Amino acid sequence: MDLIKKIAQELGIAPWQAGAAVKLIDEGNTIPFISRYRKEVTGSLNDEALRNLSERLTYLRNLEDKKSQVLSSIEEQGKLTEELREQILAAETLVIVDDLYRPYRPKRRTRATIAKEKGLEGLADFIMLQMAKEPLEKEAEKYISQEKGVADAKEALEGARDILAERVSDEADYRSYIRKLTFQEGKITSVAKDGTQQSVYEMYYQFEEPVKKLAGHRILALNRGEAEKVLTVKLEAPKERILRYLEKQVIVRENPYTSPVLSQVAEDGYERLIAPAIEREIRGELTERAEDGAIKVFGKNLEQLLMQPPIEGKVVLGWDPAFRTGCKLAVVDATGKVLDTVVIYPTAPQNKVEEAKRTLKKLIAKYGISLISVGNGTASRESEMVIVELLKELPVKVQYIIVNEAGASVYSASKLATEEFPNFDVGQRSAASIARRLQDPLAELVKIDPKSIGVGQYQHDMNQKKLSEALGGVVEDCVNRVGVDLNTASASLLEYVSGISRTLAKNIVAYREENGRFQDRRALLKVPKLGPKAFEQCAGFLRIRGGKNPLDTTSVHPESYEAAEKLLKSLGYTREELLKGGLPGISKKITQPDKLAAELGIGEITLGDMVKELEKPARDPREEMPRPILRTDVLEMKDLTPGMVLKGTVRNVIDFGAFVDIGVHQDGLVHISQMTERFIRHPLEAVSVGDIVEVKVLGVDLQKKRISLTMKL
Repeated sequence: MDLIKKIAQELGIAPWQAGAAVKLIDEGNTIPFISRYRKEVTGSLNDEALRNLSERLTYLRNLEDKKSQVLSSIEEQGKLTEELREQILAAETLVIVDDLYRPYRPKRRTRATIAKEKGLEGLADFIMLQMAKEPLEKEAEKYISQEKGVADAKEALEGARDILAERVSDEADYRSYIRKLTFQEGKITSVAKDGTQQSVYEMYYQFEEPVKKLAGHRILALNRGEAEKVLTVKLEAPKERILRYLEKQVIVRENPYTSPVLSQVAEDGYERLIAPAIEREIRGELTERAEDGAIKVFGKNLEQLLMQPPIEGKVVLGWDPAFRTGCKLAVVDATGKVLDTVVIYPTAPQNKVEEAKRTLKKLIAKYGISLISVGNGTASRESEMVIVELLKELPVKVQYIIVNEAGASVYSASKLATEEFPNFDVGQRSAASIARRLQDPLAELVKIDPKSIGVGQYQHDMNQKKLSEALGGVVEDCVNRVGVDLNTASASLLEYVSGISRTLAKNIVAYREENGRFQDRRALLKVPKLGPKAFEQCAGFLRIRGGKNPLDTTSVHPESYEAAEKLLKSLGYTREELLKGGLPGISKKITQPDKLAAELGIGEITLGDMVKELEKPARDPREEMPRPILRTDVLEMKDLTPGMVLKGTVRNVIDFGAFVDIGVHQDGLVHISQMTERFIRHPLEAVSVGDIVEVKVLGVDLQKKRISLTMKL
């Protein structure tokens, strides 16, 4: 198989692009590096296309390896025909290769192998000829053998039937047809093991849906209900059609003695051997597809969350709400440094509201706090009430915001948090994290396992390795898109930079602590174990503010510095002028980009990127994202009435809708059908996590704590 051609075809790109990308990946280049600094080579393939390409490359290479193993195994058995070789080489999926290999795969002892050991293969061949002139019992008598354990003609026929059933089951073409037909016409059904039991799976207590129409979130819900032993899930195939098909394939001559036996063989082969395997395969494939879809949604949500704009230049009070143990507070300055921590008890059972307010007023006055970041966990609502009362009593303007604290407790109990705040308890660390995730969501959230950030659905039910790899890729793309300050970044942030491993990240921080600030990018080469290849991969994504070379503040790669210097000179600028906030308007001075690129010895795309970067050095792509809503007043669920129009923040997007925070303790659900007038296949076509949207209240169920919203205003 020509892998390059196949990948190009699947991804809709030119073969030369696929070939170039594969070569770069094989040379050990990272996806962010190829996407940013090798655009000429790949024809500007972006991160997403490159990750898809890398994934397919791995799959197709595994497929080729599998084919080689299968071919050599069949060859060793002396059973490899030219026709079979061609079929295996032409197979496009691992499933097809498995089907073709099935008859030759070394088997554990089955009913058919036992029958073969008893010498009954000849009888099976005789039946298959379908030319019997008398009842089969007559022929079967020849195979009775006390020595081999065949007691009578009935037993001999049973053994022969077992051999034939396995032959039917091993036929690749039959399996392929049955799999396809089951996929097209089969149904997934589920029933409750106990219909009286209340559970979240009630809609699946009497459920059936065609396999080909089953939505991903339903598949994952059915799987979970089955795993929790609430549901019995089955795949119903078009059994009659399959049996007629098998009989037609197996019975080639109408014979009164063999036809009834072969009809039994077809049914036994299907029911006992083929159907359970096909059910496993189809449910496995459905699950894989559903997981891939869910991982994609999780990745998109995570990207939106990580790319939320930082709130800079403010002293923030992080508030980790709780009841019995009190609310933990942490004051964090504009650089993320913790200035103070304190515990207050405004919530039940202590209810020391006035005392808490006095403490808060002192903190706000002392540190010039202008923003309070409140975690959305237990006692968040009660804390919010206290904050709103307090804001009304303050002479200065202070705002608050509710932040999603998912993962804060995971972080605060981690080894990393213990190293960062050795003298703090878990609550204080959590409060500091809640404040910092508002100041710079990306830098703070990279410290938490992406799976714990809570913007997915059914994340605990899926292939954890696949999920981790996909989410790790999302974090890596975000970190490299934004760029990292080499002199302030934590090891957790650095390890997501292209080409930097966990060990290298720690070495960079240790080197910085020992030798002081990095003055230029080249100094990275003095970091232990950081060689030329790692330097090439990471240098462009690391920024140095106030260093020796102004180009180090930009995303221009050191390999292009010579060209950048020549460009500046030809346009009449010095590199020092960059420090005044860039060189706006230089793109207008370039009239013949192709000619200029050739003179500078770089590609035209690289020149375009370089000019963009010199105009506005190290611009933050997060600036274009919607800003979070800052609040000064509170709404309660009982205040909501149908028809009310509110602004809200999209907290999570799932397959059937989106959850929107409208400032009451409970997020409201906008069902996919309520998102837009046009038809959409997935909510992500209309909204993303972090979007600010206008919604109208459709209904409020106080008992079930459910709010339904619409975006159709």
